[in-house]
Amino acid sequence: MAFSTGNSATGPMAEINVTPLVDVMLVLLIIFMITAPLMSHKIEVALPEVDIGRYDEKAPEVPPITLAITQDGKVYWNDEPVTVQLLESRLSVEAQKTPQPQINVRGDKTTKYRSIRDVVELAQRQGMRKVGFVAIKDRSN
Repeated sequence: MAFSTGNSATGPMAEINVTPLVDVMLVLLIIFMITAPLMSHKIEVALPEVDIGRYDEKAPEVPPITLAITQDGKVYWNDEPVTVQLLESRLSVEAQKTPQPQINVRGDKTTKYRSIRDVVELAQRQGMRKVGFVAIKDRSN
């Protein structure tokens, strides 16, 4: 930036105004002084050590359970028709397993959402954590 002193004989002034630069640097210094102590952990915790070579074997894959719900509200467990009581007992047994299998819910296009909601709520009440929905991608786009 060039400033004139008002005297046209001397020409433009070529000095840099460092006041804004000093202000910014002081603000940054204060911020770093405040946040630096927060970066250190005050509580010492002895973290467990893991032998990675021991865990190279993957846990056995658990096949997902498919629950199909038809338009009239009938529920199928892996293509086998089940009643609500049988579904409830099977879900409670599967919820106790480690690792839990995933529940894939398939509903017909014309199935009322209430039927699907009831099945999902039943699965969650029994302790199933992984409940998902199966759909086909719309190919009209």
